[in-house]
Amino acid sequence: MRAVVQRVSRAEVRILSESDAEDHDGAVVARRGFDGEGLVVLLGVTHDDGVEEADLLADKVWGQRILRGERSCAHADAPLVVVSQFTLYGDVRRGRRPSWSAAAPPAVSRPLYEQFVSRLRAGGAQVHTGDFGAAMEVDLVNDGPVTLVVDTDELRRPRSR
Repeated sequence: MRAVVQRVSRAEVRILSESDAEDHDGAVVARRGFDGEGLVVLLGVTHDDGVEEADLLADKVWGQRILRGERSCAHADAPLVVVSQFTLYGDVRRGRRPSWSAAAPPAVSRPLYEQFVSRLRAGGAQVHTGDFGAAMEVDLVNDGPVTLVVDTDELRRPRSR
């Protein structure tokens, strides 16, 4: 699993109606978000990910001390917006059209996205989400800016000295 984690001072995800989503002029059918410090998490899933990766990544994000004053969301009771983002596994090495073959299909990624969100909520997090697979617009104010890429493959790799 891979996440792009951004420290934000405001975040909102707008879910667009299906009928007009292609041209981004779709009606907003839902708004979810917060004002104040927190995190936006864009979450990607690949084929060999499982519940263990979802839990590991959720715990890592929840405990990261990247809010002002070196606090974590867990310590600051700060909210998160979590949005599924299969494009994090896009491969642009060849040609001009990205390949999405490393991204897990919805049958694999949806339950793991839900597990990630559930794990955060079980730890006490206030989590706002998009709608998995829907056309969405994410609006945020990056604070710092602070942006991290967190990958479970990297978390498991031994640290070099």
